[in-house]
Formats: sequence, C-alpha cells, structure tokens
Amino acid sequence: MMLYPAMNKLTEYVPNRYMMVNVVARRARQIAIEAEITGEKLTEKPVTLAIHEVAEGKFDANTINTTIIEA
Repeated sequence: MMLYPAMNKLTEYVPNRYMMVNVVARRARQIAIEAEITGEKLTEKPVTLAIHEVAEGKFDANTINTTIIEA
C-alpha cells in the first residue's frame, strides 16, 4: 500500500523521514488522547489523521514537541 499523501508532499513541512515519524507519532498520540478524553469517535485512525494534518501544513518539526519526557 502506498502512502497518501505522497512523501514528497510531507517533506515540504518536515525535513526528513526520521523526523516525519516522530512528528506523526506524537500528533497521533495527541489525537488519540483527545478523542478518549472527549469521548469522540474517530472516523479514521489517529496516524492517518496526523499524516493528513502534516500534509495540510498544520504541523511541522517546529510546531510539535517530539522529545521524550520520562515519568
């Protein structure tokens, strides 16, 4: 299965694939947590929603914190 939107569209906002994984994973976790708290039923998987948000330019490497914070 191919990635849609295409990787070249995503790299307009995030400089490399490694950072792309970090940004998408972090945003997907945020989406899942927000949906659980509000009781919202998601129409798509959180990762799919996160990829589309990056492709739309809503999030990039500078707008989302990708660091790991230990508890």
